[in-house]
Amino acid sequence: MNATLTRLAPHILSLLRIAAALLLLQHGTTKVLGFPVTQMSGISLTALPGIAGIIELVGGALLLIGLFSRPVAFILSGMTAVAYFLVHAPQSFFPILNGGELAALYCFVFFYLTFAGPGPWSVDALRGGERG
Repeated sequence: MNATLTRLAPHILSLLRIAAALLLLQHGTTKVLGFPVTQMSGISLTALPGIAGIIELVGGALLLIGLFSRPVAFILSGMTAVAYFLVHAPQSFFPILNGGELAALYCFVFFYLTFAGPGPWSVDALRGGERG
């Protein structure tokens, strides 16, 4: 059982990267493209949330396909940390009260991907920049 789990670990790493990228990508598409429509749709792209939306859209797309995965994950980790401390932390110390659990979790998932890499299902691996 352990050998099977160990053998599958790189593939599960790719799944984690893809799932996190797809979830983050929604934040970018609603802010930049207006889809799906949320209260963040139609914001100014020059405002801080709009700039975050551009980073979420471009970074989410790059991370989804696994291109430049480590530097993109590092940037996304920093962006979500800034989002946590600027938007959520001032409301309360506790993430459950300030609504920042998702931002904090994204921060650590992307920080992990910075070090773990994209996994074998990535453009980086196809280009030979990462081992599977």
